[in-house]
Amino acid sequence: MTTHHAPGPLDAASRPAQPAHTGPGEPDPVRSLAGPGAPGALYAGPGPSGDTAAGSASGTGDSPAQGSGGPGTAAPPGGDPVKALMHRHRELCARAVDPLEIAAALEAHGMTDRTAAHFRHRDVFSLAEEMYARVPRHSSDRSAPPAFAHAVPEPVAGAAAAGPSRLLTLVLLPALPGALCAGLLAGLAQAPPGRARTLAVVAGVLAVLSAVQLCLRHGPLRSPRPAGVAVRLATLWLLGYAVLGDGLLDAAVRGGPDRLWPVDTATALGLALAMWPAVLCARLFTGGARRRLARSRGLGEFAAATRPLLLASLTCYLAALAGLLALAGAALGAPPALGGAGALGALLLLARLLLVHGHRATPTVALATAAGAELAVLCSVLASRLPGCGFLAVPAETLIEVCGAEAVPTLACAVAAFALLGRAVPALSRASAHTDPGTR
Repeated sequence: MTTHHAPGPLDAASRPAQPAHTGPGEPDPVRSLAGPGAPGALYAGPGPSGDTAAGSASGTGDSPAQGSGGPGTAAPPGGDPVKALMHRHRELCARAVDPLEIAAALEAHGMTDRTAAHFRHRDVFSLAEEMYARVPRHSSDRSAPPAFAHAVPEPVAGAAAAGPSRLLTLVLLPALPGALCAGLLAGLAQAPPGRARTLAVVAGVLAVLSAVQLCLRHGPLRSPRPAGVAVRLATLWLLGYAVLGDGLLDAAVRGGPDRLWPVDTATALGLALAMWPAVLCARLFTGGARRRLARSRGLGEFAAATRPLLLASLTCYLAALAGLLALAGAALGAPPALGGAGALGALLLLARLLLVHGHRATPTVALATAAGAELAVLCSVLASRLPGCGFLAVPAETLIEVCGAEAVPTLACAVAAFALLGRAVPALSRASAHTDPGTR
């Protein structure tokens, strides 16, 4: 039985002609995306946009199981390659709520605008629109307009006017770590030394870390999946080293530590206060990317518009972090470690953005590498005290003598941040990174 659907603008005959087949030795995009064993396209109807597209997409009796082409299903030269692609991704097409989901899935499978030309479309977005339009749905499913034509992204600014939830996640909650850290430092300045002071330090540090964890579980920095143990341990080490590491390393090089080394309270306060601009910059990037995704008509256009947005968001965060570090240093009367804290802030923000948008392996490696480098330098200095191992401390001692102890975290975090930026720019400029509702 033939299933008819209403013709739409995507069924018009104004599509570019299908390019010639790729040369010998080159993979055929139609074969690779339409499924194994499909040398051309699955034949399910008379024409490129025939009325029997629904039967091919919904997996009826004339379609092989599991959505993959099988032997004997090749179409004649005039077949419709889009039907083979719909059959391959029939479950995705059936459950998609807008064409954006289909476009992101196609891109994740290696589809490009150039490959979309083999399916007689100028880009992946228009191909996804046709696939979405040609899948039969209930009347309730068709009541909502396509996302490409009528998508209205959420506003980035105006958090106070958007309701108490937006105000909480964008303003109040991100300000909590800085407020707790400032209160802790103010209380310690008046508290006498002793056990009560030690307990107050432990309780204050746990309170600040809990507030940071709340910021990571709600709002723009919320990841769809919890961060792994390696990410958490590496992040805690990097934060702890930023506050305690320079003093400890300097004391170890001089033969100590024989007493409590100095604590970089200005860096601690600046990093805690920087949670608020980190949340706002992450929101700026995520909201701006979704607006560009709704307006773009091709993957190249979207990537070209998203890359500057990512760099601008990172630059705004680093400028705000530098200002907060300088403000904290002026308030506490101690110069902060601008280089090390700035590199650490960039590394943590890039790692979190990748985690938010579904990438876990790269930020885990970057954070673990930076933490491992700091740990290796500290261990080499301590291990040089063993008989015959004095040579182990020569690189660290030379670096500290020339640049100071701050050079160790600055180099470790800066190298990891630059490497992570090289991965984040292409990864976060893909359409598939911005279609998960959890990232909105």
